[in-house]
Amino acid sequence: MRREERDLIGVREVRADVYWGIHTLRALENFPLTGIALSAHPELVVALAGVKEAAALAHLDLGTLAQERALAVVAACREIREGSLHDQFVVDVLQGGAGTSANMNANEVIANRALELLGHARGSYAHLHPHDDVNRSQSTNDVYPTAVKLALYSASGRLLDGMAVLRDAFAERGGAFAKTVKLGRTQLQDAVPMTLGQEFDAFALTVRDDAEFVRQAADCLPEVNLGGTAIGTGLNADAGFARLAVGHLRTVTGAPVRAARDLVEGTQGVGGFLRLSGALRQFALRLSKMCNDLRLLASGPGAGLGEIRLPELQAGSSIMPGKVNPVLPEAVNQVCFDVVGADAAVCAAAQAGQLQLNAFEPLMAHHLLNSANRLDAACRLLAERCVAGIEADEERLRELVERSAGLATALNPVVGYQRATALARECRETGATVRELALRDGLLPDGELDVLLDPMRLARPW
Repeated sequence: MRREERDLIGVREVRADVYWGIHTLRALENFPLTGIALSAHPELVVALAGVKEAAALAHLDLGTLAQERALAVVAACREIREGSLHDQFVVDVLQGGAGTSANMNANEVIANRALELLGHARGSYAHLHPHDDVNRSQSTNDVYPTAVKLALYSASGRLLDGMAVLRDAFAERGGAFAKTVKLGRTQLQDAVPMTLGQEFDAFALTVRDDAEFVRQAADCLPEVNLGGTAIGTGLNADAGFARLAVGHLRTVTGAPVRAARDLVEGTQGVGGFLRLSGALRQFALRLSKMCNDLRLLASGPGAGLGEIRLPELQAGSSIMPGKVNPVLPEAVNQVCFDVVGADAAVCAAAQAGQLQLNAFEPLMAHHLLNSANRLDAACRLLAERCVAGIEADEERLRELVERSAGLATALNPVVGYQRATALARECRETGATVRELALRDGLLPDGELDVLLDPMRLARPW
């Protein structure tokens, strides 16, 4: 069964069992690019419905849309925001037209569901129209960026929760290892003693600092250009619509939505997307470094550092019996690489915008939503299936500290740099400990060496 619909190009038949219409059909034909439908980003579907609901409520206040129609649109939008009809958002995530296909997909689905609620057949647009009613006082150019910002605000909130889980996991291990002395390293060479707890506490602080950067970026997103219509001048918007729509959007979404300070700049500018992308990129780079550190500290275990043991999650080889790999840090590394690549794409799209509109926001939306959601999943998995179960090889750590030439650094203030250097070199060449060599040469009495070379004192000298 099919129904006929018309647009400026002509008449097409649309399947009778779908809620989308002719504009969505043409987008499906024009943009078979990624095979990823808009429904892959439920936050964006929910945000589009939220924008349309706020618009209908504004028209209800103004009396510019018949009450029956406005309430039907509101009801349809609420169903979508609660999870219904997401499978009807079928246009490709990458599309020409600055998001027009996504906006029209939303208009058509909402209109056809509202028609059903009013007792009419799908496609009977004389009773309620996707353009004239659902899209009244709007343009893709204010609807789509507003929805993207709200979707990213939501995704960023979840990411911040995930980052808190990872931060707490590192901090818990930091507390557990507070008295576990180990050897610090610079340039992969032996340095001076520290505690394993200090190492994990540093990881926790890194995550906390980057979360603050993400939070600051997310706080810029709810500044929206809704009501600016095509280029920010508000052409064809009913008087009072912008103010009412933004107010309703704040209530509908629960986000701190506010009107853009300049609707023209708010329509063409993508600074909020760049700021969030930069924050995600920074976290991805630093999270990848932490995963590299975990893999290095757990390397071996016999022929590597072998200082910590990661939870054993799965067999590591189809040919080498007993081998176990650091699979979770490796997987998180790959998420991080993907986020860094996405940032490059977002930056390219941002600078490619021209005059009063950036046509490439669909790519920015797709990559930023992916990045935020993947980092969220990565944080939670790393915390729960890796960091929480990390153990220390106490014997190995103690041995490395006691036999390290780096302990000679502690004697600098007493015997001088040159003598301490000679001790360190001889320690490396002979395998004797710094303590043994200092006693042999009568540099310091036994009791004083006990104090100066105490690993815990060296790890926490103040």
